[in-house]
Amino acid sequence: MPTLLLLRHAKSSWSDDGAGDFDRVLAPRGERAAPLMGAFLAQHELTPDLILCSPAARARETLDLVLGELATNPVIQYADELYLASPSEMMALLRDVPNTAENDAPERVMMVGHNPGFQTLARMLCEGGDEDGLVALAGKFPTAALAVIDFDGAWEKIRAGKGRLRLFATPRALASAPAT
Repeated sequence: MPTLLLLRHAKSSWSDDGAGDFDRVLAPRGERAAPLMGAFLAQHELTPDLILCSPAARARETLDLVLGELATNPVIQYADELYLASPSEMMALLRDVPNTAENDAPERVMMVGHNPGFQTLARMLCEGGDEDGLVALAGKFPTAALAVIDFDGAWEKIRAGKGRLRLFATPRALASAPAT
């Protein structure tokens, strides 16, 4: 069963007036949130097999901090198409993922990128699933938030309304959750 993990980049800094949007780096809050989400992925056994990451500085930094919390080394591809991608552009990338029926095919694919595309894509894909997560996702897809969406079939067959939201996690919710 294919699982898509949508990880929005962590909070970026606006302090460098000379940096263009593509080159913005993480703010201190983002530097704290990204490892928190990485630890969450590891704790919940959601380590991706393949990561498709926007080449923007804030997305790459987020990914580096997340990877520091994982015990495995997933395959990473930096995809220019993910920088401020539309939902249709992201869908095209997903449909190009090898079929999960193949032995080496990734079961879990994580995209690291940007809004508003991630929120729109997640809402478009999810027909049902975690009710509270769907409500939260409809309101906002905060920086460093993670949507985990399950599908039946192969990557090439992913369509709107065919996914189920397994969970929607935000750094704020994780930081305020009681320790287990």
